Amino acid sequence: MIAGFIFLRLRGILGKRTGFEGKPPSQFEEVLNNIQKDNKVVKKDKFDEQAQQEFLKGAKIAYETIITDFSDNDNKLTTSKPLLSKKIFDQFNEALKERSKQGHYAEITFIGVNSAEIKEHKKVNDILKVTVDFVSEIITCIKDKEKKIISGDAEKIKKIYDTWVFSRDTKSINPNWQLVDILT
Repeated sequence: MIAGFIFLRLRGILGKRTGFEGKPPSQFEEVLNNIQKDNKVVKKDKFDEQAQQEFLKGAKIAYETIITDFSDNDNKLTTSKPLLSKKIFDQFNEALKERSKQGHYAEITFIGVNSAEIKEHKKVNDILKVTVDFVSEIITCIKDKEKKIISGDAEKIKKIYDTWVFSRDTKSINPNWQLVDILT
């Protein structure tokens, strides 16, 4: 009885075989083989060509989100707030309050990003900063309460040239980047 009791306790603690003792699926085996062949440790903050391309995809989405959020007619930053540093958020928010105080609002049609190129990237301590040149096309105008156009043109596509600086802490578990400066 003692042997049976010990056997049941060990089985409860250690578990039992489920029958799956075979090889792992091929995609896992391929990954394991690549890791063993490379025998390298890949750093989380590595900013190689592939990381740059992934970054640019996200930067284009962030650019469009920030531009349209700043330029919509509610004069509030809602969707882009997590994408902005406190400094940039405060600057944008102040401009929106001023625009709202004057009774103006913006109308924008974002046509698209023609190009986005990394101008510079550098790491200082654990902070990675990436400067990006954007060329985009938008239709924008500022209107008053009576919907009269004050500036811009509701029919004309404008080519916009912007240089923005994004930043992220490489030691943070948060993978998101924030807009920290606008150079042009």
